[in-house]
Amino acid sequence: MSVASPHHHEHPHPADAHDHDHDHAPHASVRGRKLLLAFVLTTLTMLAEVAGGLWSGSLALLTDGGHMMVDALALLMAFVGARMALRPADARRSYGYGRMEVLVGFVNALSQFVLVAWVAWEAVQRLLHPGEILSGMMLIVAIIGLLVNLLVLRSLHGHAHDDVNLAGASLHVLGDVLGSVAAVLAALAIRAFGWLWADPVLSLLVAVLILGSAWRLLRRSAHILLEGVPDGMDSAEVEAALRGADASIRGIHHLHVWQLASGSRMATLHAELHDPAAAAQALRAINCLLGERFGIEHVTVQIDPEACLDQSRGCAGHG
Repeated sequence: MSVASPHHHEHPHPADAHDHDHDHAPHASVRGRKLLLAFVLTTLTMLAEVAGGLWSGSLALLTDGGHMMVDALALLMAFVGARMALRPADARRSYGYGRMEVLVGFVNALSQFVLVAWVAWEAVQRLLHPGEILSGMMLIVAIIGLLVNLLVLRSLHGHAHDDVNLAGASLHVLGDVLGSVAAVLAALAIRAFGWLWADPVLSLLVAVLILGSAWRLLRRSAHILLEGVPDGMDSAEVEAALRGADASIRGIHHLHVWQLASGSRMATLHAELHDPAAAAQALRAINCLLGERFGIEHVTVQIDPEACLDQSRGCAGHG
C-alpha cells in the first residue's frame, strides 16, 4: 500500500494521502467469462424448458422456463457489468466503473420480485383450473434442467460472497435450481399419484424461497449504493484503532468508511497531530493500519495541524 506526499491547500498545512489498488482486473476478467458461459447454458436450457412446458402442459416447467428467461437476461446484464468494471477511470468517472456491478445486482433483485408475482398469479389460476400434464416429458426436461443449473451454479458460487454482481447472478441460478427441483418433484407426484395440484403448489413454494433471497440481495446492494459502512465493520472501532496507530496522532474525526463496489473499501478522515512535522509518519501509520487490519484499499487523509479547518465544525471562515 503506497502513501502519497501531502498536498498543500489554502489552509495552512492540511494534507491528503491517497492509496489505490487496481489489482482486480484479472479476477473480473475470469468472472466475466464464467458469466458468459452461464448465460449460454441458461439460454439453451430455458428454450428446452419452455418447449417442454408447452408440450407437457406443466406450469412448473413453464415457471422455471420463464424464470430462466429472466435469468438469461440477468446473466447477460451481469456479464456486461463485469466487462464495464474492467474499464479504467476517466475524466468523467474518476473512480472507474466498478460500481456498475452493484447497479446490476440491484436491478437483478428487483426483477425477481416481478417474477415472483407472475408465478403466484399463474399458480393460483392453475389451482382453480387444473389441466392435463404429460408427466413423463415433464420429468425428463426437468432433470436435464436441474443438471445444467447445478453446473452453472457451481461455476458462479465460488466468488458470490464478495461480488454483488455475481451474487445477483447466483441468486437467479439458485432460483433455477429450485425451480428444476420443484418440477422434478411435481412430475414424480403427478406420475405416481395423479396429484395435478403438486405442479402449482411447488411453483408457489419456489417463489417464496426466491422472494427471501431477492430481499437480502436488494438490501445488500442498496446499502452499498447508499455508501453505508461495509458489513462487519464498526466505524467506532476503526476510529479507536486510528487514534492509537501512531504516537503523533492527537485525534481523528470526520471518518467515513464505505464501499465503491463489493470488496472495494474506501475511507476519508481528518487527523490532528501533536506535531505537524510528523505528518509523513502519521500518514504511513494510518494507511498501513487501514489496509492490513480493515482491508481498506483507498484512503484519503487530511492533516489538521491545529484545530479542525472544516467550517461545519465551527471553524472561522477565511477569504
